[in-house]
Amino acid sequence: MTTAASEDVHDRVERALALCRPYLQADGGDVELMRVTDDGIVELMFQGTCVVCPMSRMTLRAGLERAILKAAPEVRRVESVSPK
Repeated sequence: MTTAASEDVHDRVERALALCRPYLQADGGDVELMRVTDDGIVELMFQGTCVVCPMSRMTLRAGLERAILKAAPEVRRVESVSPK
């Protein structure tokens, strides 16, 4: 069940990602928000060149995670997930 509070976090995370996307897309990559768990874990999936980029770990921590935590301080962690 999705609550109004979780939708709000989801929306704020999406807005933070929207600010980062142009930089990823400029290099042929992108990122998709897969889900925000009830315990505050944001799961992202890299796309395009970001999947094979050796700097994607740094991008996750220094770029995406910082932007997300600024927009949604209640988020505990940001993780990269692989397609199933």
